[in-house]
Amino acid sequence: MRAYPGIVENGVVVVIGARLPEGTAVTVTVGETELLRARISNVIRRAPKVKIRLKPQSPRLALEQCPPEPDAD
Repeated sequence: MRAYPGIVENGVVVVIGARLPEGTAVTVTVGETELLRARISNVIRRAPKVKIRLKPQSPRLALEQCPPEPDAD
């Protein structure tokens, strides 16, 4: 058994400095300190959520804004 350094990118573990054959069984061990640091930095860097409130218009206003239909003549 050997230990290889790695990092998680987009939910995938990328092993640094090693070429492993396809189908190799890998066990990943994460230290509590690294896990806590990753969670904290993820929360800090997370983009703020933007909330937009839409007010429904009255049906009369919506009908007034529609262009008139052309005649079929």
